[in-house]
Amino acid sequence: MDHWRLLLSPAARGAWNMAVDEAILEAAGGRAAPPTLRLYAWNPACLSLGYAQPIADVDLERLAARGWDLVRRPTGGRAILHTDELTYSVAAPPDEPRMAGSLLESYNRLAGALLRALEILSLPVEIQEHAAHPAVQNTNPVCFEVPSTYEITVGGRKLVGSAQARRREGVLQHGSLPLTGDLTRIVQALAFPGDDARDEAARRLLERATTVEAALGRAISWDEAAQAFVNAFGEVLSMELQAGQLTSNERQRAEELVTEKYAHPDWTGRARKV
Repeated sequence: MDHWRLLLSPAARGAWNMAVDEAILEAAGGRAAPPTLRLYAWNPACLSLGYAQPIADVDLERLAARGWDLVRRPTGGRAILHTDELTYSVAAPPDEPRMAGSLLESYNRLAGALLRALEILSLPVEIQEHAAHPAVQNTNPVCFEVPSTYEITVGGRKLVGSAQARRREGVLQHGSLPLTGDLTRIVQALAFPGDDARDEAARRLLERATTVEAALGRAISWDEAAQAFVNAFGEVLSMELQAGQLTSNERQRAEELVTEKYAHPDWTGRARKV
């Protein structure tokens, strides 16, 4: 059984969370750190954009009025409002057997562990085997409205949103499990032509996505969800997870990435509609 590092991180700002994920990817890919499963949360609430998503999708005034952060992820996909959730990330070298092969092959392996984690929490989950039509995915600013291939649903509603980045040094996949709260809060920070369009987006979102509490009928704590993830990843992926910490080099690199990239307006605002 292979040994992986387990990081249980305290809630942090969006720029720090994304910088840490990238620092771990670099370290794990260079064999300076073990392959890593990281579980974390966000404080304050943060709107994250996919790697190539236009900043024009965001209503910056509304975002600021609510005191929410903004960050751009190193992975693709659409906007997510990170609050009341458990977030996971997996980082490993490209030849790590669980991450090897095509994007969909590795995505499917990890989806098996995600599915098992939610089964441990007694959720009636299933894997979405076919993605929505690309035209729908490309025009929709909200990640949780559109299930992708091998993502997790309950009763046809999306429950886990995940995205993956594949680089020369390694593979990073991270994703969000909404535990509780109002999923439609996200539309208050996105740009729409008017209130009717915003209300319609909120209605569609409730039809197509859900939270753990809504699906299960009771609240699940972050700690309970995290333990289910640890148990499921060990069981399904045959790994022994050993609790650890960021190395001093990873922490230093993360601090550099916050300043140079994830908290820098050139990175956050770089993708614009033309």
